[in-house]
Amino acid sequence: MGAQFPSEASSEGEFERQEDAFREWITSEPNAPYPPEPNRYHLYVSLACPWASRTVIARHIKGLPDTIGLTVVDPVRDERGWAFRDGPGHSSDPINNFSFLSEAYRAADPHFDGRVTVPVLWDKKSRRIVNNSEDDICHLFNSAFPAARNTGADLFPESISTQHTELSDFLYQNINNGVYRAGFATSQRAYERACRKLFDALDEMEGRLTDQRFLFGDIIVDADWKFFCTLIRFDAVYHGHFKCNIRRIIDYPALDAYLRDLYQQPGIAATVNLDHIKRHYYITHTEINPTQIVPIGPILDLNRPHDRAQLSRAASPLHSSQYGSLATDRS
Repeated sequence: MGAQFPSEASSEGEFERQEDAFREWITSEPNAPYPPEPNRYHLYVSLACPWASRTVIARHIKGLPDTIGLTVVDPVRDERGWAFRDGPGHSSDPINNFSFLSEAYRAADPHFDGRVTVPVLWDKKSRRIVNNSEDDICHLFNSAFPAARNTGADLFPESISTQHTELSDFLYQNINNGVYRAGFATSQRAYERACRKLFDALDEMEGRLTDQRFLFGDIIVDADWKFFCTLIRFDAVYHGHFKCNIRRIIDYPALDAYLRDLYQQPGIAATVNLDHIKRHYYITHTEINPTQIVPIGPILDLNRPHDRAQLSRAASPLHSSQYGSLATDRS
């Protein structure tokens, strides 16, 4: 059986994620092509996708629902890509009447020939994609719009900028993309290498979160939500579907409680759709799950008490030497 995404598979069977194609910036500088005007931009997402879900969380935390519109695609993706269809938790496209997200990519770049991905930040005025990088979009939502600057937590505090970037890169390399490197591997060696690296990183994060509430102490930053978007999918999808089955998150006392702590933050549960998540992975990835059978379980009680508040303390600094070697290895 071949790779799920053949153009993103190395000769050794490793999954090598494509680069984001659109990286424009929204700024208040004079004559900027994309100024931070309210109701000008629209976010296309899938609630199944961890990268897209992170932008939905940032939009919520920074109080931007009245500034930036949102449309959710059908979680079941076929050979035509992400589709706009009316259904439970997803809808047709009210902005452009696109049938497929690929139409937005072709409108922005008629020569685009990569994989069509979410999230997409769309400019209704120029009818172009501004950005399809979840990292960029979260930064934009944090500070580019006047409505967000004094709303919600600062997701990228300047005081921990270096440490935050290093830890964020570590999470991406080893955990966020690590589950995909395991799940989309097409050789035993590539799978085992990715899976062991993933669980080494989870073990390290379990230790970090055993005696502090969030990744940087009392404050919740973007890296916490980046980690959350993988954790919330782990036991339901990655453990079985991607064969990341050395342990479950529920087997990690600190990570399990940390996951529930974040899930129970105001408004976050509404950004999570486990039905979309499970149906997307198990139905869409036919190379991995050719029967397209969606498991009934597991039962996840995410509203159980977490008892994490007692760990509140000052932010814990991260030594750059610990994660620096991973910072430039984003693939």
